Amino acid sequence: MDTSNGQQDFHEFYPHHDLLVEIGRVEMAMDHLQERAEDEQRTLRPRLESRMHRLRDELGHLAV
Repeated sequence: MDTSNGQQDFHEFYPHHDLLVEIGRVEMAMDHLQERAEDEQRTLRPRLESRMHRLRDELGHLAV
């Protein structure tokens, strides 16, 4: 029995899953920004927003 197609489909799922996990991490970090000092918030918010934009863009380019 040939399982190569099933294996390939499973491996193609990983990038999608990994992106979703990373998006969740960034969302959690953004939710906890208010717990940080104001100067840290000003530094971290643009970085997190940029990271989120790149992750969502990458997710949008993955084949469904």
